[in-house]
Amino acid sequence: MKNAILIAVSLLLAVACTNEKPKTVETPTVAEQPVEATETPIVAEQKNAIVRGIEEAHNKQAFLSKQAVSFDLLLMFRGKERLKGKMTLSTDSEKGRIDFADGKKLYYNGNEVAYSEGFGEAKKVRFDAYTWSYFFLFPYKLSDPGTKWQAYESEQSGEAKHLTQKLTFEAGTGDDPEDWYIVYANKENNLIDYAAYIVTANKTREEAEKDPHAISYSDYEMVDGVSMAKTWKFWGWQSDKGLTDQLGEATLTNIQFVEPAADFFEAPADFLKK
Repeated sequence: MKNAILIAVSLLLAVACTNEKPKTVETPTVAEQPVEATETPIVAEQKNAIVRGIEEAHNKQAFLSKQAVSFDLLLMFRGKERLKGKMTLSTDSEKGRIDFADGKKLYYNGNEVAYSEGFGEAKKVRFDAYTWSYFFLFPYKLSDPGTKWQAYESEQSGEAKHLTQKLTFEAGTGDDPEDWYIVYANKENNLIDYAAYIVTANKTREEAEKDPHAISYSDYEMVDGVSMAKTWKFWGWQSDKGLTDQLGEATLTNIQFVEPAADFFEAPADFLKK
Protein backbone atom coordinates (compact mmCIF):
# COMPACT_ATOMS: atom_id res chain seq x y z
CA MET A 1 0.00 0.00 0.00
CA LYS A 2 2.69 2.42 -1.00
CA ASN A 3 0.19 4.92 -2.35
CA ALA A 4 -1.33 5.61 1.05
CA ILE A 5 1.84 5.55 3.10
CA LEU A 6 3.77 7.72 0.63
CA ILE A 7 1.33 10.55 1.33
CA ALA A 8 3.00 11.17 4.64
CA VAL A 9 6.44 9.86 3.83
CA SER A 10 6.71 12.61 1.24
CA LEU A 11 6.25 15.10 4.09
CA LEU A 12 9.25 13.50 5.77
CA LEU A 13 11.23 15.51 8.32
CA ALA A 14 13.53 17.98 6.72
CA VAL A 15 15.63 17.58 9.80
CA ALA A 16 14.37 14.27 9.62
CA CYS A 17 15.45 -10.18 21.76
CA THR A 18 17.26 -12.25 21.60
CA ASN A 19 20.93 -11.98 20.79
CA GLU A 20 20.50 -14.34 17.91
CA LYS A 21 22.50 -13.09 14.97
CA PRO A 22 20.71 -13.05 11.60
CA LYS A 23 22.06 -15.70 9.31
CA THR A 24 24.25 -14.59 6.43
CA VAL A 25 22.30 -14.81 3.19
CA GLU A 26 24.12 -15.01 -0.10
CA THR A 27 22.79 -12.71 -2.77
CA PRO A 28 20.82 -14.95 -5.13
CA THR A 29 20.73 -14.61 -8.87
CA VAL A 30 17.47 -14.10 -10.65
CA ALA A 31 17.66 -17.63 -11.97
CA GLU A 32 18.03 -19.05 -8.47
CA GLN A 33 14.93 -17.31 -7.21
CA PRO A 34 11.66 -18.19 -8.98
CA VAL A 35 9.06 -15.46 -8.97
CA GLU A 36 6.41 -15.99 -6.32
CA ALA A 37 3.02 -16.91 -7.77
CA THR A 38 1.35 -14.04 -5.92
CA GLU A 39 3.38 -11.34 -7.65
CA THR A 40 2.15 -9.39 -10.64
CA PRO A 41 4.19 -9.52 -13.87
CA ILE A 42 5.27 -5.89 -13.57
CA VAL A 43 6.67 -6.45 -10.08
CA ALA A 44 8.40 -9.64 -11.20
CA GLU A 45 10.11 -7.85 -14.09
CA GLN A 46 11.44 -5.10 -11.84
CA LYS A 47 12.97 -7.38 -9.28
CA ASN A 48 16.70 -7.96 -9.44
CA ALA A 49 19.21 -10.08 -7.56
CA ILE A 50 20.04 -7.43 -4.95
CA VAL A 51 16.41 -6.69 -4.13
CA ARG A 52 15.65 -10.39 -3.94
CA GLY A 53 18.59 -10.86 -1.59
CA ILE A 54 17.36 -8.08 0.71
CA GLU A 55 13.85 -9.52 0.81
CA GLU A 56 15.20 -12.96 1.63
CA ALA A 57 17.47 -11.60 4.37
CA HIS A 58 14.53 -9.79 5.97
CA ASN A 59 12.36 -12.90 5.39
CA LYS A 60 9.60 -11.00 3.62
CA GLN A 61 7.46 -14.07 3.01
CA ALA A 62 7.44 -15.01 6.70
CA PHE A 63 6.61 -11.42 7.61
CA LEU A 64 3.67 -11.27 5.21
CA SER A 65 2.36 -14.59 6.49
CA LYS A 66 1.58 -12.91 9.82
CA GLN A 67 -1.52 -10.83 10.48
CA ALA A 68 -0.03 -7.84 12.30
CA VAL A 69 3.04 -6.63 14.17
CA SER A 70 3.30 -4.34 17.20
CA PHE A 71 6.11 -2.52 18.98
CA ASP A 72 6.77 0.31 21.42
CA LEU A 73 8.39 3.33 19.77
CA LEU A 74 10.38 6.13 21.36
CA LEU A 75 11.40 8.75 18.81
CA MET A 76 13.76 11.61 19.59
CA PHE A 77 14.88 14.50 17.38
CA ARG A 78 17.65 16.87 18.41
CA GLY A 79 17.32 15.75 22.02
CA LYS A 80 13.54 16.26 22.23
CA GLU A 81 10.86 13.59 22.41
CA ARG A 82 8.95 13.47 19.14
CA LEU A 83 6.76 10.41 19.67
CA LYS A 84 6.24 7.84 22.41
CA GLY A 85 3.67 5.10 22.16
CA LYS A 86 2.68 1.68 20.89
CA MET A 87 2.33 1.09 17.17
CA THR A 88 0.37 -1.81 15.67
CA LEU A 89 0.44 -2.41 11.90
CA SER A 90 -1.14 -4.95 9.59
CA THR A 91 1.68 -6.65 7.71
CA ASP A 92 0.05 -5.83 4.37
CA SER A 93 0.39 -2.13 5.40
CA GLU A 94 -3.32 -1.46 4.85
CA LYS A 95 -4.13 -0.60 8.48
CA GLY A 96 -2.34 0.90 11.43
CA ARG A 97 -2.93 2.22 14.92
CA ILE A 98 -0.82 4.28 17.33
CA ASP A 99 -1.66 4.41 21.03
CA PHE A 100 0.30 7.37 22.34
CA ALA A 101 1.70 7.37 25.87
CA ASP A 102 -0.29 10.51 26.67
CA GLY A 103 -3.61 8.86 25.78
CA LYS A 104 -4.13 10.11 22.23
CA LYS A 105 -5.01 7.55 19.57
CA LEU A 106 -4.53 7.56 15.82
CA TYR A 107 -5.78 5.11 13.18
CA TYR A 108 -5.27 4.74 9.45
CA ASN A 109 -7.16 2.52 7.04
CA GLY A 110 -6.15 2.92 3.45
CA ASN A 111 -6.09 6.65 2.72
CA GLU A 112 -8.29 7.64 5.67
CA VAL A 113 -6.88 8.78 8.99
CA ALA A 114 -8.95 9.04 12.19
CA TYR A 115 -7.70 10.55 15.43
CA SER A 116 -8.71 11.71 18.88
CA GLU A 117 -8.60 15.31 20.06
CA GLY A 118 -5.32 17.00 20.92
CA PHE A 119 -3.15 16.49 17.83
CA GLY A 120 -3.06 20.08 16.61
CA GLU A 121 -2.33 20.41 12.90
CA ALA A 122 -3.99 17.88 10.62
CA LYS A 123 -0.79 17.71 8.58
CA LYS A 124 1.03 16.34 11.61
CA VAL A 125 -1.67 13.69 12.07
CA ARG A 126 -1.22 12.23 8.59
CA PHE A 127 2.53 12.50 8.94
CA ASP A 128 2.54 10.45 12.15
CA ALA A 129 0.04 7.97 10.75
CA TYR A 130 2.09 6.98 7.72
CA THR A 131 5.71 8.06 8.06
CA TRP A 132 6.92 5.90 10.93
CA SER A 133 4.99 2.88 9.71
CA TYR A 134 6.59 3.23 6.28
CA PHE A 135 10.07 3.22 7.80
CA PHE A 136 9.27 0.07 9.74
CA LEU A 137 7.66 -1.67 6.76
CA PHE A 138 10.23 -0.46 4.22
CA PRO A 139 12.22 -3.74 3.87
CA TYR A 140 8.97 -5.57 3.04
CA LYS A 141 7.69 -3.02 0.48
CA LEU A 142 10.57 -2.97 -1.99
CA SER A 143 8.51 -4.77 -4.65
CA ASP A 144 5.28 -2.81 -4.28
CA PRO A 145 3.50 -1.95 -7.54
CA GLY A 146 4.97 1.21 -9.00
CA THR A 147 8.51 0.60 -7.71
CA LYS A 148 11.39 0.80 -10.18
CA TRP A 149 14.98 -0.26 -9.47
CA GLN A 150 18.22 0.66 -11.18
CA ALA A 151 21.93 0.19 -10.56
CA TYR A 152 23.64 2.79 -8.38
CA GLU A 153 27.39 3.16 -8.05
CA SER A 154 28.37 4.74 -4.75
CA GLU A 155 30.57 7.84 -4.92
CA GLN A 156 31.79 7.41 -1.35
CA SER A 157 35.53 6.99 -0.97
CA GLY A 158 36.41 3.45 0.05
CA GLU A 159 32.80 2.26 -0.18
CA ALA A 160 33.02 -1.51 -0.60
CA LYS A 161 30.88 -3.17 2.06
CA HIS A 162 27.47 -2.32 0.61
CA LEU A 163 25.30 -3.46 -2.26
CA THR A 164 23.56 -0.36 -3.59
CA GLN A 165 20.43 0.13 -5.66
CA LYS A 166 18.33 3.19 -6.45
CA LEU A 167 14.56 3.07 -6.03
CA THR A 168 12.30 5.38 -8.02
CA PHE A 169 8.58 5.25 -8.72
CA GLU A 170 6.31 5.16 -11.72
CA ALA A 171 4.31 8.28 -12.54
CA GLY A 172 1.13 8.38 -10.51
CA THR A 173 2.52 6.29 -7.66
CA GLY A 174 1.63 8.13 -4.48
CA ASP A 175 1.49 11.89 -4.11
CA ASP A 176 5.16 12.47 -4.94
CA PRO A 177 6.47 9.93 -7.46
CA GLU A 178 9.64 11.99 -7.97
CA ASP A 179 10.94 10.95 -4.54
CA TRP A 180 13.78 8.45 -4.61
CA TYR A 181 15.64 6.17 -2.22
CA ILE A 182 19.14 4.74 -2.42
CA VAL A 183 19.35 1.49 -0.49
CA TYR A 184 22.63 0.35 1.09
CA ALA A 185 22.51 -3.36 1.96
CA ASN A 186 25.30 -5.04 3.93
CA LYS A 187 27.24 -7.41 1.67
CA GLU A 188 27.75 -9.90 4.50
CA ASN A 189 24.10 -10.55 5.29
CA ASN A 190 22.02 -8.48 2.80
CA LEU A 191 20.25 -6.62 5.62
CA ILE A 192 19.60 -2.92 5.00
CA ASP A 193 22.19 -0.77 6.77
CA TYR A 194 20.67 2.52 5.62
CA ALA A 195 18.69 4.24 2.91
CA ALA A 196 19.18 7.75 1.59
CA TYR A 197 16.15 9.65 0.29
CA ILE A 198 14.79 12.98 -0.89
CA VAL A 199 11.49 14.67 -0.07
CA THR A 200 9.80 16.44 -2.99
CA ALA A 201 6.65 17.55 -1.16
CA ASN A 202 6.00 21.22 -2.00
CA LYS A 203 9.28 21.50 -3.93
CA THR A 204 10.92 20.44 -7.17
CA ARG A 205 13.22 17.44 -7.41
CA GLU A 206 16.13 19.81 -7.99
CA GLU A 207 15.37 21.66 -4.75
CA ALA A 208 14.89 18.43 -2.81
CA GLU A 209 18.19 17.01 -4.01
CA LYS A 210 19.99 19.89 -2.33
CA ASP A 211 18.95 18.51 1.07
CA PRO A 212 18.89 14.69 1.05
CA HIS A 213 18.60 12.65 4.25
CA ALA A 214 18.99 9.04 5.35
CA ILE A 215 17.67 6.52 7.86
CA SER A 216 19.96 3.80 9.22
CA TYR A 217 18.82 0.48 10.66
CA SER A 218 20.81 -1.36 13.36
CA ASP A 219 20.57 -3.69 16.37
CA TYR A 220 18.73 -6.33 14.37
CA GLU A 221 16.98 -9.08 16.29
CA MET A 222 15.09 -12.15 15.13
CA VAL A 223 11.33 -12.14 15.79
CA ASP A 224 9.75 -15.44 14.75
CA GLY A 225 12.40 -15.86 12.09
CA VAL A 226 12.16 -12.28 10.76
CA SER A 227 15.05 -9.81 11.09
CA MET A 228 13.92 -6.48 12.53
CA ALA A 229 15.97 -3.42 13.48
CA LYS A 230 15.54 -2.15 17.04
CA THR A 231 17.35 1.15 16.39
CA TRP A 232 16.79 3.76 13.69
CA LYS A 233 18.91 6.85 13.25
CA PHE A 234 18.19 9.81 11.01
CA TRP A 235 21.03 11.61 9.24
CA GLY A 236 22.03 14.20 6.75
CA TRP A 237 23.45 12.52 3.65
CA GLN A 238 25.77 13.43 0.77
CA SER A 239 26.44 11.25 -2.25
CA ASP A 240 30.24 11.54 -1.90
CA LYS A 241 30.38 11.35 1.91
CA GLY A 242 27.47 9.16 2.93
CA LEU A 243 25.98 9.78 6.37
CA THR A 244 26.87 13.17 7.87
CA ASP A 245 25.30 14.79 10.95
CA GLN A 246 22.83 12.79 13.06
CA LEU A 247 19.39 14.40 13.35
CA GLY A 248 17.34 11.93 15.37
CA GLU A 249 17.00 8.43 16.73
CA ALA A 250 14.23 5.91 17.39
CA THR A 251 14.24 2.92 19.73
CA LEU A 252 11.87 0.00 19.15
CA THR A 253 11.10 -2.45 21.96
CA ASN A 254 8.65 -5.30 22.57
CA ILE A 255 8.47 -6.16 18.87
CA GLN A 256 6.07 -9.05 18.34
CA PHE A 257 3.61 -10.48 15.85
CA VAL A 258 0.01 -10.26 17.04
CA GLU A 259 -3.51 -11.23 16.00
CA PRO A 260 -5.71 -8.24 16.90
CA ALA A 261 -9.44 -8.50 17.40
CA ALA A 262 -11.59 -7.92 14.31
CA ASP A 263 -12.42 -4.33 15.31
CA PHE A 264 -8.96 -3.39 16.61
CA PHE A 265 -8.17 -1.09 13.66
CA GLU A 266 -11.63 0.52 13.60
CA ALA A 267 -11.61 4.04 15.02
CA PRO A 268 -14.47 5.15 17.30
CA ALA A 269 -17.29 6.88 15.43
CA ASP A 270 -16.66 10.22 17.16
CA PHE A 271 -13.01 10.46 16.10
CA LEU A 272 -11.95 13.23 13.74
CA LYS A 273 -11.23 12.27 10.13
CA LYS A 274 -8.57 13.49 7.74
